[in-house]
Amino acid sequence: MLVSIVLPCYNPPPGWEQVIYERYYEFCRLSGAQAELLVVMDGRGSRDYSDALAFLEKTIRTIKVITYDENMGKGYAIRQGVAAASGDLIIYTDVDFPYTIDSLMAVYNGLKNDEYDVGLGVKNDSYYAHVPFLRKAISHFLRFMIRVFLSMPVTDTQCGLKGFRRSVAPLFLQTTINRYLFDLEFVRNCYKGRNLRVKPIPVALNENVQFRKMDYRILLPELLNFVKLLFK
Repeated sequence: MLVSIVLPCYNPPPGWEQVIYERYYEFCRLSGAQAELLVVMDGRGSRDYSDALAFLEKTIRTIKVITYDENMGKGYAIRQGVAAASGDLIIYTDVDFPYTIDSLMAVYNGLKNDEYDVGLGVKNDSYYAHVPFLRKAISHFLRFMIRVFLSMPVTDTQCGLKGFRRSVAPLFLQTTINRYLFDLEFVRNCYKGRNLRVKPIPVALNENVQFRKMDYRILLPELLNFVKLLFK
């Protein structure tokens, strides 16, 4: 059974290629699975990544690198990776693998054992102890809005670790939001009148995870995306 791991990448932190290398082989060792890695370079960014990509292409035989010039957003990037994936199972997470290997294995094992069609990482209580106050407030506000206006079984839709069976990939590719609320759009689609087995899976952050500074200019466009979802 082939597993595809999709990583969207834009202006990654120094040493990112070493993190990918280590986490990829740790996953392969623990799972015993054959895994392909899809790194989607979401725009050129501000630095030259040719050496890092050369290292990954030399050390990971099954890697696929997808590149394009303009930064389009996380949702767009992951769709490019999913469209190019060959795996029976598809998992996506962030380029720095912020969640523990146990979390990644939990998502994988449930899919491998045919326990569900879609595994949704859900952040545990300890997650918010690591999060800056404003980011925490925005997260709680979004969960409140989802609970009130969308009435879905899961309100934590934005966790950056999810997996699904290949049969679900066309549904994922139907998402239209290019930035952060693509996750919400996908989760909502999974629950809308489809006979999918969807399971929330508690996940935990690695120690010393570094959060990027949030660009608050995206908040208004994402609020508009939320409104669009209400009427979709």
